[in-house]
Amino acid sequence: MRAIDLSAVSWRKSSYSNPDGGECVEVAEGLAAVVPVRDSKMPGGPVLVFPTAGWGSFVNAVKSAHPSA
Repeated sequence: MRAIDLSAVSWRKSSYSNPDGGECVEVAEGLAAVVPVRDSKMPGGPVLVFPTAGWGSFVNAVKSAHPSA
C-alpha cells in the first residue's frame, strides 16, 4: 500500500463530535478516493484512511441508527 501525503489537507471536526472538546473526530477533505480520520486530541497521532464509499456507508448507517443526530 502506498503512503498518502496528508501534509497539506484541511481537517475539520465532525459535526457528531462532542462540542465540549472530549470525544472529537476530525476528517480531512479534498482527497478523491479516501477519507482520512483522526482523533483531534492527537493531531500527530495515527490516521485511519477509509475508501470514500465505505466512509459514506458508515455515515449513512450512523444517521439511520440515530435520526435525531
